[in-house]
Amino acid sequence: MTKFETEWQKMLAGEVYDAFMPEFFEKLVETRELLWKFNNLRPSLLEEQRDIIRRLFGSCGKNFVINQPFRCDYGCNIHIGENFIGNFNLTILDEARVTIGDNAFIGPNVSIFTPCHPLDAPARNRNIQWAKPVTIGNSVWIGGDTTILPGVTIGDNVVIGAGSVVTRPIPDNVVAAGNPARIIKQIQS
Repeated sequence: MTKFETEWQKMLAGEVYDAFMPEFFEKLVETRELLWKFNNLRPSLLEEQRDIIRRLFGSCGKNFVINQPFRCDYGCNIHIGENFIGNFNLTILDEARVTIGDNAFIGPNVSIFTPCHPLDAPARNRNIQWAKPVTIGNSVWIGGDTTILPGVTIGDNVVIGAGSVVTRPIPDNVVAAGNPARIIKQIQS
């Protein structure tokens, strides 16, 4: 295994890794090339858009819509289910796995983050980081301008109110909102 492959495995395992290896930047550029193609296709070329997403993502259901523009870091660590809708300006920083279930609706300007950085400036300046996965369940609606932080799990049948910052796990069958997001209502399942 090469040093880069070792660092990539450490990244996926949530361990501290050297994020400034040239190979990480090469992979980021490869992804950005595909994203540039995706984001600059005519809106009517839906099948060409879907083909790029299928090449980019780790896995995806047959039925999905991702509105332009869309941004991610690697793409290969993103897994979406059936009937996924990602609205305008969806950003997914996928240093760790991001798993989104079936029938998920993601509003505009939503950001999903997995990378973590040291609080201590000297440690941060050594270019180390780690990542924590994000999991979003089935039948979830994420309101616009929401931010989901590293390590968060959102259960099934959840609504996250617009403008929320999700910092901790959210259980099934609730509405959560705010900064930080907290449960404001139970949903009958």
